[in-house]
Amino acid sequence: MATALQEMADGGEVVNLILARRDSDSEDLGALCDQASSLGVEMIEVSDNDISRMAVGVVVGQNIPEALALVGRTPNGSLEEVLARGGLVWLLHGITYTGNAGFSVRTAEISGADAVIIDGEFSHDERRNAERQSVRAHRFIPTIWEKSETAIKLAKAAGFRVLAIEDVGEVEPWDCDLTGNILCVVGSERHGVPEWLLESADEIIRLPMTGFVPSYNLQVAVSVVALEALRQRR
Repeated sequence: MATALQEMADGGEVVNLILARRDSDSEDLGALCDQASSLGVEMIEVSDNDISRMAVGVVVGQNIPEALALVGRTPNGSLEEVLARGGLVWLLHGITYTGNAGFSVRTAEISGADAVIIDGEFSHDERRNAERQSVRAHRFIPTIWEKSETAIKLAKAAGFRVLAIEDVGEVEPWDCDLTGNILCVVGSERHGVPEWLLESADEIIRLPMTGFVPSYNLQVAVSVVALEALRQRR
């Protein structure tokens, strides 16, 4: 395993994080840990269940690999560092429910986003609860707690297009360009995206609706746009 890690590094493959089986006594895994340390690669110990769920083609509880490598995305960084790297970043403005925050982080991570910014008045314990409800996906994607005003200002300065998701929009997700450096914004559960933020947006996306209830749940909005962005960016 240590040799494979060195070969990946020599070949230009960027390994940013390694997940290692907790309580493993494998000598190969020990050597991998030493090699990762020498290369400056962070390692996280995880359960067998975590490894099984994340590994491709592995049945839970059977033939569990000793380690997995996170390739490509950098799992941490400041807001400035995230924006300098570019990509797709989510901004959750004014959300109040930890479940929605956690779900959005999980959806952003699995759909290939590069970071999530959360502007919400959560206590320390509520933030930890949101992380738990993300199924710990925050370990694999930068999750930054910052005010929307700062995020918008820095994103625009970094050349990002700002795309707000709100029912006053005129373009549907599949008709909107979701490639390049974009900041996708969803608003609070009760009040949505505020007027000042809509005015800052380069485009406003509207999800089509035909029923009587006037809006989708925040989680639906994130999921629909995240999947369409994944399709376009592949």
